[in-house]
Amino acid sequence: MSDTKTDGKIRKSEAEWRKELTPMQYAVLREKATERPFTGEYEHDPRKGTYVCAGCGQTLFESDQKFDSGCGWPSFSKPAVESHVDEEQDTTHGMIRTEVLCSKCDGHLGHVFNDGPGPTGLRYCINSAALKLNEKK
Repeated sequence: MSDTKTDGKIRKSEAEWRKELTPMQYAVLREKATERPFTGEYEHDPRKGTYVCAGCGQTLFESDQKFDSGCGWPSFSKPAVESHVDEEQDTTHGMIRTEVLCSKCDGHLGHVFNDGPGPTGLRYCINSAALKLNEKK
């Protein structure tokens, strides 16, 4: 049964997540998988709008902050709302990276790196499967 506690977090059973998400969305958001580079729906999508979490619908990134980093995944210079993403140290795969998570449902989004454009110098490298685009008309 879906539940939102007083901390605003969305908590669901793994069965509920599996029922609501596609297999790729589940793998990325709940199991911290990564889609293959250059295969994601939003990698080269030029449409304008707001990118929300595919798991819970929370606003994450704006298309105005999206740029082509050449890395194979959609890249953003900053979140739409800083408090909507959480960061944790990720030491998997023999690397030290900063993982980016949705602050509302704890879904894995991707990673953030310090090699982006100004003014932030950040590159939020995000899996397309973790996102949904609410297109501006």
